[in-house]
Amino acid sequence: QVQLVESGGGLVQAGGSLRLSCAASGRTLSGYAMGWFRQAPGKEREFIVADTWSGGITYYADSVKGRFTISRDNAKNTVYLQMNTLKPEDTGVYYCAAGPSGSLRAAQYPYWGQGTQVTVSS
Repeated sequence: QVQLVESGGGLVQAGGSLRLSCAASGRTLSGYAMGWFRQAPGKEREFIVADTWSGGITYYADSVKGRFTISRDNAKNTVYLQMNTLKPEDTGVYYCAAGPSGSLRAAQYPYWGQGTQVTVSS
């Protein structure tokens, strides 16, 4: 079992930056693919980025490409999502997830955090 806890959300003005953290416990994240998803009110959960452990391949949604960056700190067993040039449409609850492969589909991830709220004001 992997337990995931997100942090770092908050209120930021458009054009600003935030860094989200996803701290894991229970098992090391080495060998797990990691994903970040977000859900806006009244909308379905949306894929943002997936990072495969093997092969070093990363997939970004077009809506965040060039603005968001995923990274890992294996020593801290933590994954980060650096978000720059934030837009009001980036508002939502952000979730990290761990799974066996870097899928774009939420259903492929068995482990999820509780989410952290990001609000971008215009």
